Amino acid sequence: MSDKLSRYRREWFGDAAFLRREVLAGIVVALALIPEAIGFSIIAGVDPRVGLYASVAIAIVIALVGGRSAMISAATASVAVLVGSLVRDHGVEYLFAATILMGLIQAIAGLMRLDLVMQFVSRSVITGFVNALAILIFMAQLPQLTNVGWQTYAMVAAGLAIIYLFPRVTKAVPSPLVAILVLTAISIGMGLPVNTVADMGKLPEGLPSFALPHVPLTFETLRIIAPYSLTMAAVGLLESLLTAQIVDDMTDTDSDKRVECVGQGGANVVAALFGGMGGCAMIGQSVINVTSGGRGRLSTFVAGAFLLFLLAVLGPWVGRVPMPALVAVMIMVSIGTFSWASIANLRRHPPTSSVVMLVTVGVVVATRDLSLGVLAGVLLSGVFFAGKVQRMFAVERREEDGIATYRVSGQIFFASVERFTRAFQAEAVAGHVVIDVSAAHFWDISGVGALDKVVERLQRDGRSVEVVGYNRASADIVDRFALYDKTGVETGAVPH
Repeated sequence: MSDKLSRYRREWFGDAAFLRREVLAGIVVALALIPEAIGFSIIAGVDPRVGLYASVAIAIVIALVGGRSAMISAATASVAVLVGSLVRDHGVEYLFAATILMGLIQAIAGLMRLDLVMQFVSRSVITGFVNALAILIFMAQLPQLTNVGWQTYAMVAAGLAIIYLFPRVTKAVPSPLVAILVLTAISIGMGLPVNTVADMGKLPEGLPSFALPHVPLTFETLRIIAPYSLTMAAVGLLESLLTAQIVDDMTDTDSDKRVECVGQGGANVVAALFGGMGGCAMIGQSVINVTSGGRGRLSTFVAGAFLLFLLAVLGPWVGRVPMPALVAVMIMVSIGTFSWASIANLRRHPPTSSVVMLVTVGVVVATRDLSLGVLAGVLLSGVFFAGKVQRMFAVERREEDGIATYRVSGQIFFASVERFTRAFQAEAVAGHVVIDVSAAHFWDISGVGALDKVVERLQRDGRSVEVVGYNRASADIVDRFALYDKTGVETGAVPH
């Protein structure tokens, strides 16, 4: 407990350099959150303030109770795309109710340790997820780069130049923040005809207020919101856990995935109570935070708190920030997020790993649904793994003095049972059969069923059967689930 407490303190407090990096990184993220939150609100079919207030609440709460420092959580497109029909058919109040239920489901999932399912997500799937997200981030900037004047392209180029060249002068101030401030000053001073944040949607005035959703507390309400809440909770947790893993890798630190699940749930409940939509971790903004120097919880808190300050106090000025400046920042994020090494690794890595990565990217980009892409990658990884284990199976036959000995090696489970049973049908066998499984392992009832089938057929043909060499785990599962008549079969267990 003392170690956790001291770590928590380090994530909030430090020397002057730490505090400066955290505050400046949070400011950059807050500015980048505004157009994103407005855009996600439009996707969900709600007022821009719903996305902006959600980003404020989620960022502040997750900084306090989350399990991954330096990770940014706010309103996201992956959740917004799921609720459009709910808002259209029943209204925004049902969205708030669904978001509260979403948060409760996520908290329960964390308490039940459902975060452990991340163990089944391979590195190839994570790489595909990262690359697909980088592509989607870049594609999201294209509307701001079409049907615009040359001034927009010039400002984007200037922004990228500042972002990549300013660190050679000094790293005391994040270069994305310098780019935003410089381009904003140029745009306002010269009156350039470029899109601004205000063109994305009207910014809210004042502070969000606490209120319970105005929906009837009936089973009918639960029937309406439950399917949306379950889907939102699953997608939100999936994206948050994957993003946490990515930030783990970027910072070479660990995170508490169980605490993160519970924290995401609490953040979404608070967001709904203050008039916000659901959200989760954002890889783009998390990359901005980390590359700007953010490492602790303070940067995440500053992002939410400064966003609230911008909306409540500096709204008119924020509305004049040129979109090309933010587009330049997001292009930098997409370039930095993409795993360029994965292109060279297509030749070096096993073909199955490359296929999994490419399929994950393809499905995500084609459907714009991160959960479908990850699901496709995980299923394909499972199929390839099962095929690989299946090929590591062999049966050797030796006959001597009227005794046929079959030495089985490898894993016997649902994918290898056909080869197992076929091995005993290849040729006529002697009067006595020994099945040596000392180099094999029975994993499931499919494997046990295959052994049943072989023993039953051999006994029916008049052969005596002896099964030897079970390891302890295999002996347990065979004793529990085997159906053949053991009274006619000699067995011998060899503990391993």
